[in-house]
Amino acid sequence: MGDGNVTVGLDIGTTSVKGLAVDDDGHVLAQVRVPHPIGIPAPDRFEHDANQAWRDGVRQAWREVSAGIDPVAVNVVAMIPSLTAVDARGHALTPGLLYGDERGRRAGRPTGAPGDVGELLGFLGWCHEQAPDAAGFWPAQAVANHALGGDGAMDSISAMSAYPLFDGQRWDEALLADAGVTADRLPRVVNGDTPIGEIAGAVIGPGGIDAFAEQLVAGAEAPGDVLVICGTTLITWIVTDEWVEVPGLWTIPHSTPGLTLVGGPSNAGGLFLNWATHLLARGDDPVPERVPVWSPYVRGERTPLHDPDRRAVLDGLDLTHGSGALRRAAFEAAGFVVRHHLDLSGLPANRLVLTGGGTRVPEWVQALADGTGLPADLVAVPEGGALGSAFFARVAAGLETDATAARRWARTDRRVEPDPAWADACAPRYQRFRELADA
Repeated sequence: MGDGNVTVGLDIGTTSVKGLAVDDDGHVLAQVRVPHPIGIPAPDRFEHDANQAWRDGVRQAWREVSAGIDPVAVNVVAMIPSLTAVDARGHALTPGLLYGDERGRRAGRPTGAPGDVGELLGFLGWCHEQAPDAAGFWPAQAVANHALGGDGAMDSISAMSAYPLFDGQRWDEALLADAGVTADRLPRVVNGDTPIGEIAGAVIGPGGIDAFAEQLVAGAEAPGDVLVICGTTLITWIVTDEWVEVPGLWTIPHSTPGLTLVGGPSNAGGLFLNWATHLLARGDDPVPERVPVWSPYVRGERTPLHDPDRRAVLDGLDLTHGSGALRRAAFEAAGFVVRHHLDLSGLPANRLVLTGGGTRVPEWVQALADGTGLPADLVAVPEGGALGSAFFARVAAGLETDATAARRWARTDRRVEPDPAWADACAPRYQRFRELADA
């Protein structure tokens, strides 16, 4: 085990900042989790206290995970999109707006594309209205980078997720003018191998997207692999060696040349499951044939429905169902969402590769396997965003020339097979799930 060039990866998630310190071989030397609340002031609003989550939480995670280790580099990844207004000190003046918040909606905007500019422009317009004299308008990555001691910069891949607001070279002045903002109030954009500062002798990398970081180190590298990120957001990526465009799904390049990812994010992840299981005691053990169907869209849905106004339905409930059956229905819903993506793609699927904090929840893992009928391989380090971020730090420090080399850090530690009794019982419930989704 090598430990001569320790790097730290931080991941600003929806419910916490995760941090890992890792050695050259990707082995974890220290880890930390700093929780922060989600603000839901109204059903269609979704926000952070940006100073707490994006500044203070990041600094605390860095202090705790780096104590006594002396890392050579640190990097922060985060969810997209996000935005807050900041003052000249980089402190937030508005709530940190998060993906799916209704303040990102714009009349007539397109839906279903990963680079849908409407949401970020909506955020920008709202933040400018609330803080017209703000020094800048920054996403979580830029706020965190400034808090660590760099400047309010961000990496080009994160910026490109806002295309065409960012065209690969610069912020679009005409689109910014629609929101009353000039380009100098948006973050400086740099390549992923460009250091943007230093903290305690460690190079600060420019950041990245959490889901991209997770994909780099998950090991879903063959056509037929299905990467499932079990986080607050549930993300399904089907690996293929062809470029396939499917209505309702996203198609993006894989980090490995020649491969493509088809799928997208869903709101049926930890946000829904934590809410559902909080309401329900564990209770009695359910039986395969006696489980209702939960359409899980408590705050709308992204892929494949692209319907922010969709709401949840619990179908087929009767007096014979206990809390155990309702819990199982919630976890099955996540499995059915993955299966829905698979069916729409029309692509072959051989196995699930599971990453994210949800891999620590046996009910969730088993329901994913049962609901899809596929074996599930669990990654050895569930904090994939932080692990991939630590590799990005290596690139910024000049220890690596190519982020795709991170695949050497990919490890799985166990496999969960579908339970035949439950997989068979899931079939008619999945058909009902589809009827509800298609209604």
